[in-house]
Amino acid sequence: MYTSRITGLGYFVPENIVTNEDLSKLMDTNDEWIQERTGIKERRWIEEGSNETSASMGVKASKIAIERAGLSKDDIDFIVFATLSPDMYFPGCGVQIQEMLDMQTVGALDVRNQCSGFIYALSVADQFIKTGMYKNILVIGSEYHSGGLDVTTRGRGVSVIFGDGAGAAVLSRSEDSSRGILSTHLHSEGKHARELTVESPSIAHWVPELLNNPDDISYFPYMNGTFVFKNAVVRFSEVIMEGLQANNLSVDEIDMLIPHQANLRISQFVQKKFKLRDDQVYNNIQKYGNTTAASIIIALSEAWEEGKVKEGDLVVLAAFGSGFTWASAVIRW
Repeated sequence: MYTSRITGLGYFVPENIVTNEDLSKLMDTNDEWIQERTGIKERRWIEEGSNETSASMGVKASKIAIERAGLSKDDIDFIVFATLSPDMYFPGCGVQIQEMLDMQTVGALDVRNQCSGFIYALSVADQFIKTGMYKNILVIGSEYHSGGLDVTTRGRGVSVIFGDGAGAAVLSRSEDSSRGILSTHLHSEGKHARELTVESPSIAHWVPELLNNPDDISYFPYMNGTFVFKNAVVRFSEVIMEGLQANNLSVDEIDMLIPHQANLRISQFVQKKFKLRDDQVYNNIQKYGNTTAASIIIALSEAWEEGKVKEGDLVVLAAFGSGFTWASAVIRW
């Protein structure tokens, strides 16, 4: 059986910076209130009138990742695209990537697992490579949140959190079992699905209903923040330990933990619980907000660019979010 290694990384975020002060002009909020609850200082939002989308941002991140992997678009055998904000209800963004990059007619798969979407996508790609079916797989996480947020006081509890952006990784086949993705661990608990959700549009609740009822908020994200937080800190810890134990590793051996950037307070809670130093945990939610399926891959790309992820390092990725779903990946870089 083969091993899969991350051979190329890239990310893209819109140039438009939206600060907490900017949001205070749209809703009843302020910088202190937002930072105290989330740790976020600013986020990137696609500018109104721009042609940027989840797919187009994914393309820009992908081009960087493919180049850094030393490959061309024709070397890619398969595409896995993770997002909760596709350009169209269907088809998914994966096929748009194939078209936009002018690739061969490779397969394309979309993953709809929200905050844990990138790790789920990474796990899918890992299995395809381990079994020998594919050699190089492009894995993307991309989100265009800002166009679907309630930027009024009514929606401030959620809308201040999210940002736009994309990241991409190239997974390649390796015969060196001592390096690469050691294991991935995936979980779900659907009974809590409505605690963090966007209910519409759906086949049961279609767009014309919104036009008839402007007060219908089912088209905006809903989050039971306290409940999500309490579950997140438990599941984060569980799935990190699951990954370590599966590989006979200890917390002390972690060189870099990259958690999904949902809330800085969650990351700090987990860091404190595992007694990790600041240099062992990478956070960038302060400047990008929560980019959902893109957050881990953007953070991993940045950490690598800054020299904080080095050859031989033990890197742990962990995520928790809507579904509820949660996941981890243990990687020997």
